[in-house]
Amino acid sequence: MADPADPNATPAEAESRSAEDREAAPGGSDTEISARAGGTEHILNQDKIDSLLGFDVGDGETQDKSGIRAIVNSALVSYERLPMLEIVFDRLVRLMTTSLRNFTSDNVEVSLDNITSIRFGDYLNSIPLPAVLAVFRAEELNNYGLFTVDSNLIYSIVDVLLGGRRGTAAMRIEGRPYTTIERTLVQRMIEVILADMCQAFEPLTPVSFTLDRLETNPRFAAIASPTNAAILVKLRIDMEDRGGHIELMLPYATLEPIRKLLLQQFMGEKFGRDSIWESHLATELWSTRVEIDAILDEQRLPLNRVMNLEVGQTIMLNAGPDSPIELRCGGVPLLKGRMGRIGSAVAVRIEGVVKRTDPPNIF
Repeated sequence: MADPADPNATPAEAESRSAEDREAAPGGSDTEISARAGGTEHILNQDKIDSLLGFDVGDGETQDKSGIRAIVNSALVSYERLPMLEIVFDRLVRLMTTSLRNFTSDNVEVSLDNITSIRFGDYLNSIPLPAVLAVFRAEELNNYGLFTVDSNLIYSIVDVLLGGRRGTAAMRIEGRPYTTIERTLVQRMIEVILADMCQAFEPLTPVSFTLDRLETNPRFAAIASPTNAAILVKLRIDMEDRGGHIELMLPYATLEPIRKLLLQQFMGEKFGRDSIWESHLATELWSTRVEIDAILDEQRLPLNRVMNLEVGQTIMLNAGPDSPIELRCGGVPLLKGRMGRIGSAVAVRIEGVVKRTDPPNIF
């Protein structure tokens, strides 16, 4: 059979071969034309779809969310808008390091891994089981918070408190519920941490944190709506060759009563109050000179009479030598007294204070 590209082929054979090629590859000519006109065709694979939706493969906690998921989560309030939170949690880490060393009689190091914002329902679904969930109550804030203790930390605490040997990893038994002894030891550790939280919040505002209950099923530890935003604080507790993680979950509804305090930029002993400056300002205020007016009498005159006043005219006052005099500062009545004389100067003897029922209008 002749090749259509053969220069020696007859026109009939070349046309017949071209028809056979079109029948063998239907749409082939259209594809070639589309490729020439529109360029290469873009096809979305699974990786591009995941990137578009914001479900990138990897550690989502360390990556910045993008795509549709970022739009959905845009309503979450970042903890960075509450600068005082990071200072409070840094103080909590220092207090926990000291208290847990006294609690375990071991070398304990507590570190703050990260602080993130997350929806409460997403967090409950991501808790690795088995774990112990401690629900606590913030009395002054009238709301709840949540501690999550992972199994590694639970077995490490039990091993340390019951005299386990150093240098050996804590024994971990899967597939059984936590015993009463394990739950009791974890409860004691949570109570120690809650006492540290009270001290951490003390410079900001007095808050009493009390343990409400311990749960092992996340469904029974629901303290907020699944769509509510919350702050997740991840802490790492190391006891030489043992340790684990503990996570603190605080819904934004719990922090709402002290939101204004958490918005402060700096944390001082009294949060911005400077006793030296206050003392200096009070001293300057007490030494400030003010003008005092002694009012003998007041009269209301028609405007035309005031406009026609001339030099030499006399205005009769309804006041005598024994009439009371009112002392004013900036138009505000302060004192009352009697007019007199000391040497060659006219003086006023104070007899009482003017009682005001309404706030003065000095503007």
